[in-house]
Amino acid sequence: MTRSNVSVQPSQLPPVLLAPEVKAFDATPADALDSVNRHFEAFKDENDTRQSLAEKGRSVDVLVEEKLARITQALDEAQSRLDSALRQQRRPMLDGAEHDATSPQHRQYKSAFHDYMRSGETAGLKALELKALSAGSPTDGGYLVTPPVEREILKRMSVASPIRSIASVQQISTATYRKAYSTTGPGSGWIGETVTRPQTASQVIADLSFPTMELYAMPAATQTLLDDAAVNVEQWIAEEVQVVFAEQEGAAFVNGDGVTKPLGFMTPPKIAQANWIWGRLGYVVTGLSAGFNTTNGSDALIDLIYEVKAGYRQSGSFVMNRKTQAAIRKLKATTGEYLWQPPAVLGQPATLMNFPLVEVEDMPDIAADSFSVAFGNFARAYLIVDRIGIRVLRDPYSNKPYVMFYTTKRVGGGVQDFDAIKLLKFGTA
Repeated sequence: MTRSNVSVQPSQLPPVLLAPEVKAFDATPADALDSVNRHFEAFKDENDTRQSLAEKGRSVDVLVEEKLARITQALDEAQSRLDSALRQQRRPMLDGAEHDATSPQHRQYKSAFHDYMRSGETAGLKALELKALSAGSPTDGGYLVTPPVEREILKRMSVASPIRSIASVQQISTATYRKAYSTTGPGSGWIGETVTRPQTASQVIADLSFPTMELYAMPAATQTLLDDAAVNVEQWIAEEVQVVFAEQEGAAFVNGDGVTKPLGFMTPPKIAQANWIWGRLGYVVTGLSAGFNTTNGSDALIDLIYEVKAGYRQSGSFVMNRKTQAAIRKLKATTGEYLWQPPAVLGQPATLMNFPLVEVEDMPDIAADSFSVAFGNFARAYLIVDRIGIRVLRDPYSNKPYVMFYTTKRVGGGVQDFDAIKLLKFGTA
């Protein structure tokens, strides 16, 4: 490999490249955001150097490439710390205050539920007649967690699950949610007050069905932990299941096949946007297999944005994984500004061309003909259905001396508006 005359001295490297940062430095969201901004400035400087050499027809020094790769990794880690700090800050606490403010019946149920969790005593719950049997078999029964705990688990999952945070969520009390959706829009128009009303055009109605599937987790505890009066059992069960539920949900909301799990938004058949029909996901191409066009890579992103209707576009979001985000981070506008920008203020996501960018690790990596970027109004496009009631079945027998807690919730999901989301295909057709 021919080396250029560019040399990199150790003194020129950002501090993060000379010695790893201590994670405790980013102890607060503000510190983490500052770290993201510092690393992004270093990234822009080094990427500008690399692009300048390439534009002049000079080979890029291997040290420049290595330095850029290290800065990219450090920027990704800083972004991860920021995301983690914000999730921790947003996560609601189960301090019992809300429980004490509920009705006497709820307080009685909370006390009975504690007795069941700690010792297996069911008399109090049976007396309240709040036992919840599964839809499949009475032997798979359990007891509902208290309503405040259920609400807090769902709140925590909305923070931890990226798709849940941008999609529509509907709570139901039955096994399946059905809705009629007009694929052409209702007939409408202007008319005078005394003018005879014409017959409206027939609508095309799609009958959408969203069945709920059972999601489970089995946290284990020792009897010593359960006997400790200082341990908040409700907080413990929420901590144990919310991350597992969020991870399982997140994967299903993207790539689920609809068999024992929700139908993911990437699962429906794809079709070129020029030939789009209802029931398919439209896509545009980058013009290069497994990458962006080298001369005008950002054009594909612009095409993707403007294939979404204006009414949906204003509330649009980009969805991609971290590796794809790293590749897009190098793209610039014709004015020389980077298309990717770090969060402007705490609590806001990074942006791509001024639209929020949601990081979803279950999205595919960039490869030949991969659909690695999605853009659209996900609140309009994707519906998550939660069946009310999170159940816990105490099992002290299967894995002695541990007590297992078979915790289940029912959730479904699927695309409800195929015109509100578009995909970017890394290919030529």
